[in-house]
Amino acid sequence: MIQVCITELVTKESSFTTLMTHEIHQMWQQRQQDTFMGVNNIPIRWISITHQKNTQCVVIVNGRNESFWKYQEVFYEFSRRGFDVFAFDHRGQGASGRITTDPEVGHVDSFNDYVEDLHQFVDGIVKPSHYKHAFILAHSMGGAITTLYLEQHPYVFDAAVLNAPMFGIRMPAILHRIAPFMAKMLTKVAAKYQQQPSYLFGQKAYYEASFENNDQCQSLLRYVWAKHLYQVHPELRIGGPSARWLWQALTAANDCIRDAEKLKTPVLLLQAGNDTIVDNKAQRRFNCVSEQCQIKVIEQARHELLMEKDELRNQVLMETVSFFDRFTVIN
Repeated sequence: MIQVCITELVTKESSFTTLMTHEIHQMWQQRQQDTFMGVNNIPIRWISITHQKNTQCVVIVNGRNESFWKYQEVFYEFSRRGFDVFAFDHRGQGASGRITTDPEVGHVDSFNDYVEDLHQFVDGIVKPSHYKHAFILAHSMGGAITTLYLEQHPYVFDAAVLNAPMFGIRMPAILHRIAPFMAKMLTKVAAKYQQQPSYLFGQKAYYEASFENNDQCQSLLRYVWAKHLYQVHPELRIGGPSARWLWQALTAANDCIRDAEKLKTPVLLLQAGNDTIVDNKAQRRFNCVSEQCQIKVIEQARHELLMEKDELRNQVLMETVSFFDRFTVIN
């Protein structure tokens, strides 16, 4: 359990605390939110921050065990730059509907269900506003979902930024080769002997690692804020993945690279230099296959680039906004 409270950190970084409790909090109260029915009638919760004068938008596609609640600071930063901002929570996590008896099991029947949910969201909720410019910003698992979507729907967005996309999962080389086969076998066993999906061997329900032992980011305040969010809203969180999720994730990651040449949307891939969650070598393979991709390494950064300490996070924001700006000028 995270013992440190945000208010106890005020003296260290009062500007962040002031921002989160005042300006960002006020913006968050103005959010629009609703639900649409995704694949197999799973309720998908979405939100937006919009202004009638805006002519451009950014869609945020979050990662595994995340919620749009976690992206309040990002919403604020893009909103004040003149973007309408949209996001939704993936099936089985966050504020969206669960698909397992245990609500904390990270599970999906098919990775393409994630992709189809994104397609429904964009077509039914974002597109009707007829923005002059539309961009997409995705993190980790959301990066793989977004890439598969863009490979199937090439001319929807002007440009995309992928933060630490899950084009492979970090593991020893021998396990990487046999993991898809093992996960498929585990899935078959689970389907035979379990009525509901359960955790992959070695995984468990949600728990909070100490900041000192975390592999996500190096910002104490943002880390504590995110964990505090899950304490206040425990219904948003999930724990470890199921065997089928791993099988589907590894298959989807390989598909992203296999079909990278189909990508027509310009992509900036921001790689976390010290990432221990996803496979940076797989990101480089994707970059070599896709003519539309350019890669930028954020040295010393951990996996969650938008939760990093300011000196690294500011690089991520600068690269993202500069990349998007290119396409508002030329178009």
